[in-house]
Amino acid sequence: MSEQRAFDALTASGLDFEITRHGRVGSLAEAAAARGVDPRDIVKTLVVRRGEGDFLFVLVPGDREISWPRLRALLGVNRLSMPDQEVAKEVTGYERGTITPFGARTAWPVIADAHLTSGPERRISLGAGAHGVAVTVPAGAALAHLDARIADITVPA
Repeated sequence: MSEQRAFDALTASGLDFEITRHGRVGSLAEAAAARGVDPRDIVKTLVVRRGEGDFLFVLVPGDREISWPRLRALLGVNRLSMPDQEVAKEVTGYERGTITPFGARTAWPVIADAHLTSGPERRISLGAGAHGVAVTVPAGAALAHLDARIADITVPA
């Protein structure tokens, strides 16, 4: 079960975390309400392909979206893409909508948008390997644990 893989990785991380089981939700606002966080604290974990077999995780605040030109410039590449849902599941072990860097099949590089780092008390909520299951963690500690590269890579949604 992919949810267990995420929980095991979180436990091994030593991070303080809280699991929320809320079932499927239909919007960012619903997800935020179910998890008890602001919409900006919901984190979309996106899988981005730089090249054949070369992927990375991009963490985006719920109220923002990737600026592809900024991300390409940061990575020094001309082309990026997102794999289809079958490839994403194959390479991460998680279905779209449940993807998390915690417990993924491969520990790829993580790029986190700078808007996720606004203060030491900030908590963020990510998917936890199954639909309707989320993990809320201290933002700074989680990004440090993931060795995330912090950069301004988003624009308002």
